[in-house]
Amino acid sequence: MADWDDLRIFLAVARAQSLSGAGKVLKLDPATVGRRVARFEERMAARLFVRSAQGYALTGEGQRLVAHATRVEQAVTEAIEEVGAEGPGLTGQIRIGAPDGSANYLLPQIVAQICADHPGLEVQIVAQPRVFNLSKREADLAIAVSPPVSGHLTVQRLTDYKLHLAAARDYLDLHPPIRDLSDLRNHRTIGYIPDLIFDKELDYQSEAGMDTVTLSSNSVSVQLNWVRIGAGIAVVHDFALPALPELVKVLPDKLSLTRSFYLIRHPEDRRVERLNRFAELLAQGVRREVARLESLS
Repeated sequence: MADWDDLRIFLAVARAQSLSGAGKVLKLDPATVGRRVARFEERMAARLFVRSAQGYALTGEGQRLVAHATRVEQAVTEAIEEVGAEGPGLTGQIRIGAPDGSANYLLPQIVAQICADHPGLEVQIVAQPRVFNLSKREADLAIAVSPPVSGHLTVQRLTDYKLHLAAARDYLDLHPPIRDLSDLRNHRTIGYIPDLIFDKELDYQSEAGMDTVTLSSNSVSVQLNWVRIGAGIAVVHDFALPALPELVKVLPDKLSLTRSFYLIRHPEDRRVERLNRFAELLAQGVRREVARLESLS
């Protein structure tokens, strides 16, 4: 018979797909996690994982158990939230997944303020240029640039944000003038690696008339560092410009892009008051900070 501790370890391994990854989450030695999983499989009289050099993959029995174990996890979380609901401050750990543009230039100050107001709260920002898999609990909630087209998830539109072409002043001083978008052909351009664009909303290059880019990366931070050192021109978030005073907008009257941020959550988490309160604070912070930073750009 399984208890909650067994299921907690099982879920950690299922999500991390490795003993070492699960051990980091659980703060246990990987060997201990492995022994616990083996004993759990013996008690369940079922093989829950296929072990290989690539890690731990769920068997059919393991996949069926994940759904039940997740419901137990949710019930435990709700019980803890209900018991502690009378406390005024948010506590515990919350993980946010976000594209690296917002994770670097928008979320740090928002999250820092939330944590300052709620000292018992621990927030992790996972900045990766890809879509997060919330069903595997890679994050408690995620910020995305387009709503998901599949999966049982709740979606909240947060705010619009703007992007413009930008370059370093030194670059513009040393290169031919740019009077129209067609002049970009005579300049080094910076953008995403085309086959690694994980969301169509990030395909700024085609809208800017950049048929090819000279320097490309799947990371916004890398792109902006290239622009900052005068390596070329890129499409840049307006909310990032105040942090990069050496950059200026290029042809703002000829090209202005608008995109949106969305907050993605597990539908079951709507019953967790702590996550509801955090999500609302995060949403308010994103709207407020985008408006503030864009007014400075």
